[in-house]
Amino acid sequence: MQGLMQQSALTVDTILDHAKRWHGDREVVSRSVEGPIVRTTYATMHDRAKRVSNALLGLGVRPGDRVATLAWNTGRHMEAWYGIMGIGAVCHTLNPRLHPDQIAWIVRHAEDRIIFVDLTFVPILQEILAHCPSVEHVIVFTDSHHMTPFQIHGVPTLNWKGAHTYESLVEGSHADVAWGGFDENTACGLCYTSGTTGDPKGVLYSHRSNFLHTLVGLQRDVLGVSAMDTVLPVVPMFHANAWGIAFAAPGVGAKLVMPGAKMDGEYFHELLES
Repeated sequence: MQGLMQQSALTVDTILDHAKRWHGDREVVSRSVEGPIVRTTYATMHDRAKRVSNALLGLGVRPGDRVATLAWNTGRHMEAWYGIMGIGAVCHTLNPRLHPDQIAWIVRHAEDRIIFVDLTFVPILQEILAHCPSVEHVIVFTDSHHMTPFQIHGVPTLNWKGAHTYESLVEGSHADVAWGGFDENTACGLCYTSGTTGDPKGVLYSHRSNFLHTLVGLQRDVLGVSAMDTVLPVVPMFHANAWGIAFAAPGVGAKLVMPGAKMDGEYFHELLES
């Protein structure tokens, strides 16, 4: 005999669903890579993340495919996380602080099909993508006014289809897409070690593991975050999922302040004061 309560799977897409429903007007503030401070809300983030999902489906992404990010802590990066994970694909956070040769090795090993990238790190991808045969598309986290020409150094692989502007893809996609509906043990996140003992090793997170980590992390003896708090995550989203803050904050409706590429004391102080 099975119980009939709480039968929904523990998948991380339900966290952003919850944030939209109960904390939709709570702010997520980002220092954009382009410079200006950008303010959005969990409701808007939910809508845009679903548009990301549809854009990815249109590019041929299917459950289990690895979709990478090479990016700072921003609202756009968070939207991509949920857009990737919500359709059962695996969000692979690449560490830009590794040597480009290691990043290329990791991309090949993970067989990433698509990479989201901040403008800061476009030169890294231009340098290595000729050696990453699985990559078909690059999506640059910017708008058409700031989009940079994307030129692969070397001969593009046969799978290469092109670079896209993030905002154009979001604006050109609709938000009508089904999230979830898969087993909670489905993989949703992938991080690699820095390879200090040989080649980097991939660590694969499931939806269930991230969901339970979120519940534990919210406890008073851990992070103790609540809807009354404002959280500024300085741990990068490419380091152990920024300690799970991208799940924990929307889980309780805490306000998020994302520092973007400006990671020194002067800019943190400015964000704290303003």
